[in-house]
Amino acid sequence: MKILGVDFTSAPRKAKPIIAAWGHLAGDALHLDTLQALPDWAKFEALLATAGPWVGAFDLPFGLPREMVQDLAWPTHWPDLVRHCEALGKAGFTTAIDHYRAGRAPGHKFAHRATDHPAGSSSPMKLINPPVGLMFLEGAPRLLAAGVHIPCLHPGDDNRIALEGYPGYIARSLTRASYKSDTRQKQTPERAQARHHILDALTRGENSLGLTLRTSTELQNALAQDPSGDCLDATLCALQAAWSAQRQHQGFGLPQPIDPIEGWIATVPQPIGQGQR
Repeated sequence: MKILGVDFTSAPRKAKPIIAAWGHLAGDALHLDTLQALPDWAKFEALLATAGPWVGAFDLPFGLPREMVQDLAWPTHWPDLVRHCEALGKAGFTTAIDHYRAGRAPGHKFAHRATDHPAGSSSPMKLINPPVGLMFLEGAPRLLAAGVHIPCLHPGDDNRIALEGYPGYIARSLTRASYKSDTRQKQTPERAQARHHILDALTRGENSLGLTLRTSTELQNALAQDPSGDCLDATLCALQAAWSAQRQHQGFGLPQPIDPIEGWIATVPQPIGQGQR
């Protein structure tokens, strides 16, 4: 069983590629084997086509808030919803969300998925800082087209399992300090120290997932020295995928039931009393 973690961007390029972290499980240890930069969509699509068995966690929203989908009368079957948004294109998708947000009450501009609050993740309605809505628009159609299996959302090749990941959920359980920035002026020694703190906790197995990170000195240095944090984020997603793989016979550890158009972020527990809406 190969383990995959993916730090995603809605606009991959040489200066800001998608990062894939590949590894394997041995007991309660994730062995990080390689980091791979994917500077264009063709390479990302080839990644999705990689023969399994593998379990991967991808840092992008797989679904949209049910409240928004119903208010806009968009399809409520996940594949149809994804195809509908893809057909709208970037301009149509962003215009629809902008108009919808403008009509909402102050303080409630963004609808959220059930998983967003316990995970601390942004609403997929956000189009900037971070542009998670655009990440859905670029990522979800490619997952659907690749025929991967997405538990609770869409059946596919059960040798290629795709789960939604969110590295911030794991990182914040280890430190509240900022550990990354794409802006050179903000790539400070303090952020480097925060990355070292996260890595120390992971390599000691002192984290909420109960997993220990094992890797070469070369890769550990790459994780620590990447000021963007993309390599570390991909590795955190790989840890979420590894935890889920350990529970593959228990629905990958996903709470049940979950909303089949919103999805759920791997490793995030469902609050008591919260079920499918």
